[in-house]
Amino acid sequence: MQLALLELLSWIALGVGLASSALIVADIRILGYHQPIKSLEFVWAVTGVYLGPAGIAAYRRWARPQSPRWQRRHGRPPARPRQIAILTGLCHCGAHCVLGVILGELVVSFSGVSVAGETLWASYISDYSGALVVGVTFRYITSVRRGRQRMRDAVVNVAKADLLGVTAFEIALFSWLAISHYFTGPEPATDPSSPIFWFVIQIGLASGFVVAWPATAWLVRRGVKVTPHHGPSRTR
Repeated sequence: MQLALLELLSWIALGVGLASSALIVADIRILGYHQPIKSLEFVWAVTGVYLGPAGIAAYRRWARPQSPRWQRRHGRPPARPRQIAILTGLCHCGAHCVLGVILGELVVSFSGVSVAGETLWASYISDYSGALVVGVTFRYITSVRRGRQRMRDAVVNVAKADLLGVTAFEIALFSWLAISHYFTGPEPATDPSSPIFWFVIQIGLASGFVVAWPATAWLVRRGVKVTPHHGPSRTR
């Protein structure tokens, strides 16, 4: 009975996350609240998947006012360069981790690979590597340079601006996975074909959002991360 209730809760939580993502996409694509940087539209859609209604609230408060449509109707929003830089930085790292964990778990599931007899350790390596690959790909796509210089810029930018945040995200996620795997979780919590497994991932990613906040704020204060809307954050 408890397992059935947990599975039902998992389906509900995953459904709410997907519905939240769909609402953000609809607001951007159908209602026309496009972001000034196209990649942020995808990032916010992914954020809704694991933060659910909290992702919608953050989007409406911080991202929607940056759209040209909103500003034509209401004027320019109050400048909050540091807050926007921190939030968008967190959402970028979160998007990398979401896509990384999906890719990583698919690789581990289909390959059956393990480390020291444990698929959990293989998942750690695969998920983390996937997040970094996604981060480099994002940076590469948005780089204005070409050829080897473009790839070099992508790797350097990820190392400087994303690595610390992604690592904080992943530490929180991996800690939660370990607790579920070794101590509290039922068997389906370790099975990627079960909704309970992805519910555990969802909780871990939401925890990562909180854990990565101080690291991202530190990077913003040092000027390593900048807001895409207002340039470097210089608020002290």
